[in-house]
Amino acid sequence: MSAHFEELGWQQTAMGEISLRRRFEPTARIDVFEVKLGDEYLMSSLFTVAERELARLGLARTKGADLDVIVGGLGLGYTAQEALRDNRIRNLTVVEYSDAVIDWHSRDLLPDTVGLAADSRVALVRADFFAAATGTVGFDPESPGRTYDAILLDIDHSPRHVLHDPHTAFYTQDGLRALSNFLAPQGTFALWSDDAPDEQFLSVLETVFTDVAAEQVPFDNPLTRGRSTNTIYLATRS
Repeated sequence: MSAHFEELGWQQTAMGEISLRRRFEPTARIDVFEVKLGDEYLMSSLFTVAERELARLGLARTKGADLDVIVGGLGLGYTAQEALRDNRIRNLTVVEYSDAVIDWHSRDLLPDTVGLAADSRVALVRADFFAAATGTVGFDPESPGRTYDAILLDIDHSPRHVLHDPHTAFYTQDGLRALSNFLAPQGTFALWSDDAPDEQFLSVLETVFTDVAAEQVPFDNPLTRGRSTNTIYLATRS
């Protein structure tokens, strides 16, 4: 543990300055690693339950063996790390917009996810997830139209609270239908959200997918000394 603040890395992007910092959190009495975009907090190592549940719940409903999976957004790496606990994973492609974030993991700056970048099943790809998801080529330029068994997404705060205005189009019927083209039959789409379940967004999901659900994930919040809740949306391609 340390009693000081340290900025471990930063980069200017089209969405603003993204930074990684470590600070001592006196309430929990531990070192906390945080990712910020400008003044907005994107992720904290204090709160990882729902990020892990995104992978666990998404893969629990994904059938088959030798799974080929996309994770949208690398962040602190907890979703990707949890996905790798499933021994059916053959390939895990993590699509990350910022090469700075990929660099943080390549240099193992985050103690909880050391070794993630070196795992032979993992490919960390610098790309715009939303452009790939709504384009015609998809996530693998060398194999246009390649499909995946599951796509696990944790980038925006929620479908209504996006980090970058162009992302908004993804959460529409047209955007989700485009994404579904890159899912194998019976493949799973799972999405993390910081907000409560959104009935309007669930209705949009139901126009594209089957077996649609919103799972609320409660977790202890050491800052409020209470409980907080995130949402995981789950949907299956027919």
